[in-house]
Amino acid sequence: MAVVLIRDALPAELDQVGEIRVSAYLADGFLSPSSQYAPRLRTLGADGIGDVLVAVTGEDTAEPRLVGTVMLRYWPDGGEIMQEPGDAEIRALAVAPSARGTGAGKALLQAVIDRAVSSGVRHLMLCTQPEMLTAHYLYEQAGFVRLPAKDRSPAPGVNLLAYGLRLDAGHPLDAGQRVIS
Repeated sequence: MAVVLIRDALPAELDQVGEIRVSAYLADGFLSPSSQYAPRLRTLGADGIGDVLVAVTGEDTAEPRLVGTVMLRYWPDGGEIMQEPGDAEIRALAVAPSARGTGAGKALLQAVIDRAVSSGVRHLMLCTQPEMLTAHYLYEQAGFVRLPAKDRSPAPGVNLLAYGLRLDAGHPLDAGQRVIS
């Protein structure tokens, strides 16, 4: 298994980050080539709002390669799912099709949880498509639970399932007890 390093995306990498997102969603059939969401996936985070993390392999070589990405947006600059200070939202977790099975997705999710904890986030949320079963499994392994009351449909025919993870100290899923295995 390749060593995967997680770090903040560099401004010059944001175009590549967008292409990783789109290629991953297309490869899995979660996005059509003519989707109106593809341009949003490509530019998410380019406005400087939120944290864009990347998974990199070969960082110690002459040709490091970006293989995945995830974004963290904080209240009030995120989506409708967030309601108050202390809320944050995970967006656009994606791993390049060629890097599946390397642990990059798991590493990205753990890194974004760690970033949320260190930023004082109390409630971490995300929305996912019902068909994204591998992602659901990954989220549930990390301690996320379904939040059906927060499910939404941002466009006709687009349904999103909500998940959440409490990061408050003293909660059964506090930072010291969460390890993705």
